[in-house]
Amino acid sequence: MKQKEYAIIDVETTGGKASRCRITEIGIVIFDGEKVIETYETLINPETWIPAGIVELTGITQEMVKSAPKFEEVAKRIIELTEDRIFVAHNSRFDYDFVKEEFRRLGYTFTRKQLCTVRLTRKTYPGLKSYSLGNLVKHFGIRLDNHHRALADATATTELLKFCLAGPESDTDVQTLVNRGISATRLPQNMKLDQIMGLPEECGVYYFHDKDGKVIYVGKSVNIRSRVSQHFNDRTSKGALIARTVADITYELTGSELVALLHESEEIKRLQPSINRAQRRNKFAYVIISKLNEKGYRCFDIVKNTAQVRKEEDVISEFPTLTRAKGRLNFVRKHLDLCGIFTKQNSGKICFYYHLKQCRGACCNEESPEDYNMRAEEARLHLRNVFDYDFLLFDRGRTHDEEAVILVQEGKYRGYGYVSKTESLGVEEIVDRVKWLESHPDTARIIQRYVSDKGGRMVDLATGKRKSLV
Repeated sequence: MKQKEYAIIDVETTGGKASRCRITEIGIVIFDGEKVIETYETLINPETWIPAGIVELTGITQEMVKSAPKFEEVAKRIIELTEDRIFVAHNSRFDYDFVKEEFRRLGYTFTRKQLCTVRLTRKTYPGLKSYSLGNLVKHFGIRLDNHHRALADATATTELLKFCLAGPESDTDVQTLVNRGISATRLPQNMKLDQIMGLPEECGVYYFHDKDGKVIYVGKSVNIRSRVSQHFNDRTSKGALIARTVADITYELTGSELVALLHESEEIKRLQPSINRAQRRNKFAYVIISKLNEKGYRCFDIVKNTAQVRKEEDVISEFPTLTRAKGRLNFVRKHLDLCGIFTKQNSGKICFYYHLKQCRGACCNEESPEDYNMRAEEARLHLRNVFDYDFLLFDRGRTHDEEAVILVQEGKYRGYGYVSKTESLGVEEIVDRVKWLESHPDTARIIQRYVSDKGGRMVDLATGKRKSLV
């Protein structure tokens, strides 16, 4: 059997996020488990500004990279050095993501088996106070003269790897980590490890099929291969059911994590996979309804979502939990100075919020039904629509040359599509590229939560200008 060879890599960068930042230096050590075969290092012109804090940390200045090769000029050499070798780095996810993203910008999919020396050292030498490279070289007496320069850190990582490989269980530990912890004995009967390792390390939706080809589970992940590996390491009853039942895996790349979330939700409702449960429902448990009281004031209430309620009541919006429904209704009440009694936020003859000057006195006849209902109708629109305006939301595409675009119109999610970055398209032309889909109660809130957590570039359909989602 051919001896394992390792490409131990370290990169210096302009920042911490691979999708936005660039590589400024790369160092590679080729190691056969016993000796170093070759080393390689080069500065790289990142084609962008290096922040002052990074210059201070690494010592790599703008002047130093000015005449350095661009990544595309060294890409072939990096491929040659890493091909058929295990990609090793200290905190490998960081270095691997940066290298993979640089290749993605060139339209090339870079994929290698990985080994993280942070995880390997934890496994081989448990109980140390710190597993940072700086502390580990001190612990093991490894020489590191130029910390935060690529080849120096890669060389120190190689010495650290030697310590780990000297252990009696090193072959098993390395194999376990390289294979993401999957043992061949834990795989479904009809699947091989190569099938898992052949899955893309990209964002998208994946499907588990049974022996008859039926979809039994739909999931999404920013790294399909990693997530699928986790399923087969899952020792819960759900994990055991998947391992026992799955016979094949297919996938669809989305580029955008938000599109993956939306597409996963849509596919679960369409296919009704037996193992998925949370998102199979097309209706939420609670609804906000609206009606006029005996004095003519428009009131709102939260009730259980039943067939009778949907048939007989004016249903405004649906919510998965009572807390969510109360939170949304209270937000609108506060925003529009509505009465707490008429929005079921408190009981009694006079609203609690009247004393706080957050209610204009409808509950004690100080405000007419006509004046109150003008704001109540506005509240009705706010409650019906999760969003208060129409917009296009742009996100990462499946390739570096495209963007995903998500459409919200009339307060509802309408669908998604992809547009080329090289095309100059107007708003209407972009809308025409969107694949229209059925809107479900949870899709708009998926968008709202995602944008709240991660932001995004949005264009208001009415003005064609960028806007923030509140």
